[in-house]
Amino acid sequence: MDEQLDDGWDVLAHEMSLEVAAYLAALQEVTSGEAPDAALPVLLLAVGQLCGAGARIGALVDVVPEERFEPDTGSEDDVEDLRERLHALLGGLDVYCDLEDPVLSGEVTSGSLSTDLVAIAADLQHGRDHFEAGRPTEAMWWWQFSYLSSWGERAAASLRVLLTLLAHVRLDADAEQVMEAEMAALHAHE
Repeated sequence: MDEQLDDGWDVLAHEMSLEVAAYLAALQEVTSGEAPDAALPVLLLAVGQLCGAGARIGALVDVVPEERFEPDTGSEDDVEDLRERLHALLGGLDVYCDLEDPVLSGEVTSGSLSTDLVAIAADLQHGRDHFEAGRPTEAMWWWQFSYLSSWGERAAASLRVLLTLLAHVRLDADAEQVMEAEMAALHAHE
């Protein structure tokens, strides 16, 4: 990375780049198809961690970039393949109900986990490209701007949906099967 003066955002930009790397790695792990039963828990952890990091940069004072115009980061990564693999993995669980704007309108709309998770990845990667090019202030500006305008809301919606899906998987079990499992657990300790 280029060593250059910035406005004190190096440490936070480095920490955020690690969060971005962890999120992108989790998406790659899930879409590899090697552990489909772990997809929901891994996504829940990855998005939850990212929501915390996003809240941190969202709460900061406004990051002001050094240049008036954003430097070109080069070609954008094609994320359509990733979205298609997530969509195939999630199947009928991909589409969910959402609110257009919970403050200004109560209009119900639909969302897509695969679309949201990949749009978040694209926004995060764009900032990471700035960071890797030695522009930590520009990276922080992009991550903060896109958190407040786009990926923060999509991450929060995705987190809620992932939590709800995992709760249904874990809590909506057949009552007879749950009783049998509890009895087996009780007798295992005798």
